[in-house]
Amino acid sequence: MKPVIHSLLDTDLYKFSMWQAMLHRHPTTQARYTFVCRNRSAYPLAALLDELNRELDHLCTLRFRADELAWLGGLRYIKSDFVDFLRIFQFQREFIRASVAHGQLTIEARGPQVHVMAFEIFVLAIVNELYFRRFDTAAALAEGRRRLRDKVARLQAVGREPPLRHPFEITDFGVRRRFSGDWQREVVATLAAEAPQVFKGTSNVMLARELGLVPIGTMAHEYLQTYQTLGVRLRDFQKAALEDWVQEYRGDLGIALTDVIGMDAFLADFDLYFAKLFDGLRHDSGDPIAWGEKALAHYARLRIDPHTKRLVFSDGLDIATALRIHRHFGDRAQLGFGIGTHLTNDMGLQPLNIVMKLREANGQPVAKISDTPGKALCDDATFLAYLRQVFGVRDAG
Repeated sequence: MKPVIHSLLDTDLYKFSMWQAMLHRHPTTQARYTFVCRNRSAYPLAALLDELNRELDHLCTLRFRADELAWLGGLRYIKSDFVDFLRIFQFQREFIRASVAHGQLTIEARGPQVHVMAFEIFVLAIVNELYFRRFDTAAALAEGRRRLRDKVARLQAVGREPPLRHPFEITDFGVRRRFSGDWQREVVATLAAEAPQVFKGTSNVMLARELGLVPIGTMAHEYLQTYQTLGVRLRDFQKAALEDWVQEYRGDLGIALTDVIGMDAFLADFDLYFAKLFDGLRHDSGDPIAWGEKALAHYARLRIDPHTKRLVFSDGLDIATALRIHRHFGDRAQLGFGIGTHLTNDMGLQPLNIVMKLREANGQPVAKISDTPGKALCDDATFLAYLRQVFGVRDAG
């Protein structure tokens, strides 16, 4: 069968935005990322090992094409020296290893961060596609298309509802959890053609380019987590990460992620300076309504008009949940909804809940506490406890 990945643009935009920032600010950082499956799969993922290794071999032969680099370089916030770096970039096979330990699939990427950080989305897309090839593809696609028709009808109906001050807008965030690359393309093309008043773009850079859509994305947890190891005082790591982002992008890509150590600890660092410079905030864990209320209360305390800011929700959304949140906040702030699995892997099959997360940088552990129990990640209990103490976070996620 054809390789899962055939273009190095077939990934999330925020991998490029974080990649550029780290290349410019901290190019010597060493990092380790590991794969985790959070749910029980119908088939053991360990059975994918041989196919996975072949796919990784192929991934490490790919290079960015001249036409791809020309398109990337046309994005206002992508710098010419980053494009020059990508022109010579190639994944190194020695930096990633897949194996089976105690019956479980293990994947680890270890090496210079600017050479290993981009593995994440490709690995997740590969594992997903190899896994779902084991099911009845024809039946899954038939069910997926039926559900997609229902989604289109629901989105088209939004335009007939009484309007709120700010419109309902969704984007595709589904690369890492997709049923297949072909299916993501079909979903995105269908939504762009049949619900353009609601569907506003995709995080998939390749599809954005090929379908003439807006690529969407800013930063992920790994960006802020890396700053826990970069020599700044631990209490100041979020401020240091946000400041570097401001200096790198100078007004572009202005949505900040809030839940590396929880919303309350984030807002304690998100002072008037950052609140004015960033366009808005992204929710990725915890109760979305409570999070949004905290965000709006924070802007109110800073005397910032919330109608000038955007709240982006991206935590396990489906269309019904996104609409519920929109009805709550749609008259009070600009909103955006990044929907992943519900768009690209709603096929009547149980999706995989898989991630590939940063575990350490520069030989030191990193942690994510999160606002949702069970989403915390850290290999070092002592460091996690220290981080909680420094930021006054009582309950580990």
